[in-house]
Amino acid sequence: ALRRAMTESFPSDPVPVAVATSDLPRRAVSAVMMLAMAGTALWLGGAVLRTFIALVALACFVEFVLLVVRATQSLPSRLAAILAGAAYIGGAAAILVQLPASSIVLLVGAIICVDTFAYFFGRSIGGPKIAPKISPSKTWAGLLGGVVGASLWIALFSSFAAPGDMPLFASRSEAALLVGIGALVAIAAQSGDFFESWLKRRAGKKDSSNLIPGHGGVFDRVDGMLPVALLFGIVAAFN
Repeated sequence: ALRRAMTESFPSDPVPVAVATSDLPRRAVSAVMMLAMAGTALWLGGAVLRTFIALVALACFVEFVLLVVRATQSLPSRLAAILAGAAYIGGAAAILVQLPASSIVLLVGAIICVDTFAYFFGRSIGGPKIAPKISPSKTWAGLLGGVVGASLWIALFSSFAAPGDMPLFASRSEAALLVGIGALVAIAAQSGDFFESWLKRRAGKKDSSNLIPGHGGVFDRVDGMLPVALLFGIVAAFN
């Protein structure tokens, strides 16, 4: 989501710097407010955190439904899509409300690193696109960057959370495990991004809504978090 928003602010056709950066103050203010609200919810934890997650999920689902209404023609397909979206978004939210704050920080940090590293790898290396008809800005180099970013974040987080169990410079087998987990997180996060991009194209919309000034809608912000949360829940269920 972050990489998409950044690439939308820097399209492939040359534009004046003043135009490309004209909304940066608004985006910065919105980002600070979002971080403040999320950080406060994480800090307080408990019912406050669960309520925050539920409100975010509700806003995301409303935006999803509005996109589906625009993207579908028949009532049966529309209802099926809405039910699937309820399971998709509701399932992710149900997993997140059961997690401790530290695990949510791990997931959110991994997704932020996926988006950030994917953006810079994609911009600096370029190369073939993954699915240009769905999301023209995403490249295989960007996906590699996402894997690197997620792996580094998981390694750093693990080394501070349990320094005796997972040192920063792990053995080869532990390093391979970290990279494997990072790859799964990066693929899941970008799959969620692709799904939302596809749905928005079907609906003829650039953003899921205009709720967050300079950032689009809530769905735009959490599209990568949804499949990662589901993946986390699936893995946890078998452990």
